[in-house]
Amino acid sequence: MSKERFQVGLEKRKATLGAEYVEKNLAAADDFTRPFQEAMTEWCWGFGWGDESIDAKTRSLMNLAMIGALGKMSEWEIHCRGAIKNGVTKEQIRATIHVVAIYCGVPQSLECFRVARKVLEEDGQL
Repeated sequence: MSKERFQVGLEKRKATLGAEYVEKNLAAADDFTRPFQEAMTEWCWGFGWGDESIDAKTRSLMNLAMIGALGKMSEWEIHCRGAIKNGVTKEQIRATIHVVAIYCGVPQSLECFRVARKVLEEDGQL
């Protein structure tokens, strides 16, 4: 594991998902899950999110579209919160859900809208 890439990943992960959420996940890791948490922090967040070629806001929009397409709504909710932290607007979230509807179907977009509404209400935007 690259300590430098892990540290970059940890900073990016905390900036997007919140330090409390990330620290809770890392603290809950045990011998079984710790290697995955470390690898994911280094690879996804250090290598992926650490590449400054794509800004955090754009990357968040991309993630919402891809995770929405996969139907992984628990992760979609986490990344929806992160997208808001990264400056994604309510209108941009809506437009991204429209893309999910076009390419993945209306039922999946309805799931995205359901979760987005919850997140946006909690954030005081609805």
